[in-house]
Amino acid sequence: MPSSVMPTPRNGAPAAISAVGLRKSYGDKTVLDGVDIHVPKGTVFALLGPNGAGKTTVVKILSTLITADAGHAQIAGHDLTTAPHAIRAAIGVTGQFSAVDGLITGTENMLLMADLHHLPRPEGRRVAAELLERFDLTDAAHRPASTYSGGMKRRLDIAMTLVGNPSIIFLDEPTTGLDPRSRHTMWQIIRQLVTDGTTVLLTTQYLEEADQLADRIALLHHATIAAEGTPDELKRLIPGGHVRLRFTHPTTYRSAATALPDATPDHQALTLQLPSDGTQRHLRTVLDRLDTAGIEADELTVHTPDLDDVFFALTTDHAKENAR
Repeated sequence: MPSSVMPTPRNGAPAAISAVGLRKSYGDKTVLDGVDIHVPKGTVFALLGPNGAGKTTVVKILSTLITADAGHAQIAGHDLTTAPHAIRAAIGVTGQFSAVDGLITGTENMLLMADLHHLPRPEGRRVAAELLERFDLTDAAHRPASTYSGGMKRRLDIAMTLVGNPSIIFLDEPTTGLDPRSRHTMWQIIRQLVTDGTTVLLTTQYLEEADQLADRIALLHHATIAAEGTPDELKRLIPGGHVRLRFTHPTTYRSAATALPDATPDHQALTLQLPSDGTQRHLRTVLDRLDTAGIEADELTVHTPDLDDVFFALTTDHAKENAR
């Protein structure tokens, strides 16, 4: 990959992962077309996107499994082109499909991973036991992994990834196929990893998952990043947020409508609706206007677009631009 200037860290935060201009094509199909990524240490960065958007390709490039056609990247302070072995020693990867061997026990899977990391046998056994306990797998440790539930296999998969004590973990759709309880358990595991200082790059198709876990989110679509920001920043990109005020007394409602002439009234429901960006400042402005008029609403609700709104709006608009 040709070298290029790396991006300046945001807010001075040291980058665990930093990439500029990643490109990848297979024949005449462009999978990535100039993708930039910056992931500060000790944070969760989520890649969202529809099937085929390039999420897994990003993970494979940054984890040294495949090479990019162009671009430059540093992982854990090491250059992706010149120091792939150092990068592999610093990272862990949990792919879409489990690496667990169902024919052997949970303990044997862990010890196999310890051998691959060249840990001395006593240390390997200690690390395996500690991780099995940490992921609540001790009782099942001596059973064949084929008898594990989907959630247990996923926990074992991540436990195996942690044997080498990586500072950066790539999780490629780690909760796909899990039931809601197992998914929430996985979220708790990921939060704890970050609390312990691990950096996580997560790909997911579950918008709620990105909203719950990610410090920053990038939306991949048609081989490029359509938008990037915190969950709240992305939600504010989409119109439709509003404040809704409900009144029980018609006289109060009419007074409020006079004080808030820019509101959309519903005379039958005795409600007023005002566009809002969802910020505290805007809400305070609305309340100040009511206080000045001596009016108190009986009910106030704030609606902000969610990541579903962001996803559909940005991917649809982006698709239309590319179709022109």
